[in-house]
Amino acid sequence: MNLNQLIKSVAVTAVTAVSAMAFSNVAAADITGAGATFPYPIYAKWAEAYKAATGTGMNYQSIGSGGGIKQIKAKTVDFGASDMPLKFEEMEAEGLMQFPAIMGGVVPIVNIEGVTPGQLKMTSDVLALIYLGKIVKWNDPQIVALNKGVKLPDQDITVVHRSDGSGTTFVWTDFLSKTNADFKAVVGAGTAVKWPAGVGGKGNEGVAANVQRIKGTIGYVEYAYAKKNKISHTQVKNRDGQFVQPDDASFKAAAAGADWVKTPGMSVLLTNQPGKASWPITSASFIIMHKVQADAARAKEVLKFFDWSYKNGGAMATELDYVPMPAPVIKLVNAAWKTQLKDGSGKAVW
Repeated sequence: MNLNQLIKSVAVTAVTAVSAMAFSNVAAADITGAGATFPYPIYAKWAEAYKAATGTGMNYQSIGSGGGIKQIKAKTVDFGASDMPLKFEEMEAEGLMQFPAIMGGVVPIVNIEGVTPGQLKMTSDVLALIYLGKIVKWNDPQIVALNKGVKLPDQDITVVHRSDGSGTTFVWTDFLSKTNADFKAVVGAGTAVKWPAGVGGKGNEGVAANVQRIKGTIGYVEYAYAKKNKISHTQVKNRDGQFVQPDDASFKAAAAGADWVKTPGMSVLLTNQPGKASWPITSASFIIMHKVQADAARAKEVLKFFDWSYKNGGAMATELDYVPMPAPVIKLVNAAWKTQLKDGSGKAVW
């Protein structure tokens, strides 16, 4: 089943504005979530399998991390989803908790005549200069120097970025800000930034569609979108100086050293991790819930879905080149559910 078929098979309305009315046709037993487009392919697949196994649906609106954070704060969904972890101070102020659901990689994608997937090599500095509008041709000497033997055209580069508030943009800009001082000073890291150049696309879907449609483009998406749509991705030079391909193994390598225990609120960032095999633009995606639940039974249904996904969804995640959360992290998440999520009387939900 390809990604487009998968999307059609799950009752999800993607990349639309969400309001409480958006769920007026959802069955009472179904749970609702909204946010990041980065994990949408795996959440859709889990939702399909979970409904087949339990009869309970999970309706997820793929609207971007910024939208997901707004919706959970407004309490119009049962959970929000974001690839940018909320800071511990913000969670405390808003009465929220978060936990990681899945890990994966953000990849540069290109549409250049004659360039095959994984053939082109990029460094963080070259990517930063492209997104700053300072490298504007595909045959720029800095790109040519990295790609001996690759025929690069004398063609303008069209930069594609996200137009919506996006955790994928946060991951991308966090990586470039960590590795390029000019990019940090001019653009910085965030879910929504002021881009010096380029055209916008809504969601990972929109960026992927623009890159497929327009010759000479470069964009950034979650790897599943590139793989399933057969869009050419690039290699990227990592912190240890190695050019690596994005795949399950390189995402796992980047996640291997993460310290979930000592990071407040589990707000772990996986960009630019050490390791010769590490993909440098790796990220976890987070689920956000209110600590005090007005409807404890509904909150428990959300936890049952993610508990089932942790236990049964690993193979599905790997198939789409996501990285399942390691067992020690799942143990931490379960402990957080038991201690942080309460009903109105203070009784534990889980």
